[in-house]
Amino acid sequence: MFKGSLVALITPMREDGSVDEKAYAEFVDWQIKEGTSAVVPVGTTGESPTLSHEEHRRVVEIAIEVAKGRVPVIAGAGSNSTEEAIALTRHAKEAGADAALIVTPYYNKPTQEGMFLHYSAIADAVDLPIIIYNIPPRSVVDMSVDTMARLAKHRNIIGVKDATANLVRPLHTRRACGDDFCQLSGEDHTALSFNAAGGVGCISVTANVAPRLCSEMQNAWAEGRVKDAMAIQNRLVPLHDALFAETSPGPVKYAASLLGKTSERCRLPLAPLMEPTRARVKAAMTEVGLLN
Repeated sequence: MFKGSLVALITPMREDGSVDEKAYAEFVDWQIKEGTSAVVPVGTTGESPTLSHEEHRRVVEIAIEVAKGRVPVIAGAGSNSTEEAIALTRHAKEAGADAALIVTPYYNKPTQEGMFLHYSAIADAVDLPIIIYNIPPRSVVDMSVDTMARLAKHRNIIGVKDATANLVRPLHTRRACGDDFCQLSGEDHTALSFNAAGGVGCISVTANVAPRLCSEMQNAWAEGRVKDAMAIQNRLVPLHDALFAETSPGPVKYAASLLGKTSERCRLPLAPLMEPTRARVKAAMTEVGLLN
């Protein structure tokens, strides 16, 4: 079971737009040392839509090489093409990933039956634990609880990253899929509330720049120190707000650049941050205590 503070890793890039493998390896190692419980390369935050297949595979491989079994690696392997998702998931398994994160197919707008068949095909083709990534704001489609319950019967489909921000959803998912179905929040603001409704952790954007705080918050919650967890949650609110002031991962890469971890470079069509957003991110980082 995956739990705690998991990070949706950014992919550091050089100023020329190429992947900065050295910065990435150092970033993954820093995350682990700061207490992050699992790393998730090449999700949306990792700019997977604009990475080539070769870059995608290499980013997964580096995360696995650096982690060295210290924490699990959940490799992003989703696509709106079922065959492509199977290929990426197969590579994740061959590279040594502990699981694959598979996003609901975007743009195609599949029906519930289409989503069921898509995930079933991937789970049948590759013997690797799969986490469904349900994010209607980006994919347009929303997997229903009934469809998820059907998929949860497959031995390789073990959980969900729920980015709906609907706190009723995990209650129904738990009833439909069972207590062992791993529910992870995909929305930083609702991380603790999601846990209260049946979740066991969060695949976090904010953890890219506040890994220790996010880890301490999840640990406090798991240990029953609710007031401590809520105090950290309240402290992080302005940072969550700032990191989604423009399309992610633009703000969080800028925040990481303020920490000296990477350049702020994102690939087009993501634009450089506007000056008011830069000021807001820097102010939030300072308020939270991440900058002097």
